[in-house]
Amino acid sequence: MNYNLNTYIKKTKKKRGVVSSLRKLMEIVSSEQRKLTIAFVAIALNVGLSLLGPYLLGYTIDTHVQTKNYEGVLIFAGILLIIYIAAYLLNYIQIRMMGGIGQRLLFRLRNDVFEKLQELPLDFFNQNKAGDLISRINNDTDMLSEFFSHSLMQFIRNIIMMTGAGLFLLLINLPLGLATLSPTVILLVFTIAISPWIRRKNKATLKSIGNLSAEIQESLANFKVIVAFDRRDYFRKHLENANRENYKKSIYAGVANSLLSPIYTFASNIGQLIVLTLGIWLITQGRFSIGLLISFIAYVSNFYNPLRQIARLWANFQLTLAAWDRISQLLSLKSNLPVIEGSKEIKSNSFIHFKDVSFAYPNGEKVLKNVSFELQRGKTYAFVGPTGGGKTTTASLISRLYDATKGAVLIDGKDIKSYTACERASKIGFILQDPILFTGTVRDNILYGNKECGALTNEELEKALEDAQLLSLLKSFDQGLDTSIIMGGDSISLGQKQIIAFMRAILRKPELLILDEATANIDTVTEQKLDQILTNLPKSTTKVIIAHRLNTIENADEIFFVNLQKIIAAGSFDEALSLLMQEQGLS
Repeated sequence: MNYNLNTYIKKTKKKRGVVSSLRKLMEIVSSEQRKLTIAFVAIALNVGLSLLGPYLLGYTIDTHVQTKNYEGVLIFAGILLIIYIAAYLLNYIQIRMMGGIGQRLLFRLRNDVFEKLQELPLDFFNQNKAGDLISRINNDTDMLSEFFSHSLMQFIRNIIMMTGAGLFLLLINLPLGLATLSPTVILLVFTIAISPWIRRKNKATLKSIGNLSAEIQESLANFKVIVAFDRRDYFRKHLENANRENYKKSIYAGVANSLLSPIYTFASNIGQLIVLTLGIWLITQGRFSIGLLISFIAYVSNFYNPLRQIARLWANFQLTLAAWDRISQLLSLKSNLPVIEGSKEIKSNSFIHFKDVSFAYPNGEKVLKNVSFELQRGKTYAFVGPTGGGKTTTASLISRLYDATKGAVLIDGKDIKSYTACERASKIGFILQDPILFTGTVRDNILYGNKECGALTNEELEKALEDAQLLSLLKSFDQGLDTSIIMGGDSISLGQKQIIAFMRAILRKPELLILDEATANIDTVTEQKLDQILTNLPKSTTKVIIAHRLNTIENADEIFFVNLQKIIAAGSFDEALSLLMQEQGLS
């Protein structure tokens, strides 16, 4: 399955309108309906009170100011003060409500993305850059939070304000109101036409930000190699290219986002000019009052000012939709390693059984073709062969990091697809040549994923390590179990990393232990200790050793030679050596 997000986006891209996108966006805050309703009501009341002000002001001018009834002026001034205070309190309520909704959304959305990432198979992470995924988790989710915290309520408030002000303009004087609102027809058509283009430019910017993050992450992760080969120029060149691309996309998006605002401002100026011209003419004809003209001008401002803000928010809305597209595309992915329930048990006397297995990576490169072999419980097997022959791929199929493209992999007579991830992990231990460690302590990394030993004290854990004959390995660490591990394990040697990975796997007491060049970076004395520990494992433990060095497989019960899409039972050590020499043209 192709998990490359860029390819996935192109294949699944559909023409989706703003309404459908907004509907999908609102689904993620469905649990906040009560608070959203309170915020909407607060906004509506706030706008309603604000719209009363201009009308009362015009009425006061015509009724009390022109008649010099100052008592009436003071009364209406007090009424306006009460209205504006109430409007302020309602505005405060909606800000508090939406701020909380935005933060809860950010928390929940990031959790959803993290959970989705944990569901996806290894294929996905091989096909997508970590920096781009980080950008989606941090930047894109933050944009959504900002939208719900601020932009959405401003957008709704401006819509209500603009609609209310438009109705007041039409009610006060229908012909003058229609003339004043006429520029909005052109604005509406222009906005609908240009919005898809703005959205595309914003999406391209977000993608370029993800690429820039990916370039930085990759360069920093490999900075040791860059320094060792004195290729800082390589780092600078690639970063400069990604940065330049982001700069260009950001410029285009900035132009697109700012295009609406001056056009809306121009329309506002035209509307005010129409009001002044026709309004004064109506006053001279005795068909309009000064107070109503002042109210009318205020409502024109209440109509066109929100319209200008909507132009700015609309561009922000397009950016939010672009961010939501990137997140929803990630959330919509499904794992290509589903658990198949109700799988029938197949008669087999072996522990691991490959039946006519073929495998190819997403790029089309075929690694195995119609491979069949069996592994018995309690024996030691070695897989040897040239680099790139398929040894690690075979081990990955055994532990279901990938699924076979054809055939079946059985464990205890059951299809490996019928086991849950938890059941599979409890049966299989995997020690890599370059193990992955997490920030914390040696203890944290040894107990990673080990529920049975998770609650043990240091003394109890040391006793468990002693029972497994692993305690002597702690001498490699200055502070024992409390030795600090920084991100990526850079604070310790590669050999120490492998010792931790070894203890982590053995302590889980797996039925099958896979060692992928597990002792390649360990000194001879420590390697002998590990060999002794492996020898003393329960007799039921099956061991699979992947090796390039033949001296590490001399004691294997059976050796398989892996190359050219085949896995051949090589028999004895001498036969395996002969096959390897023939393959390399040394015979």
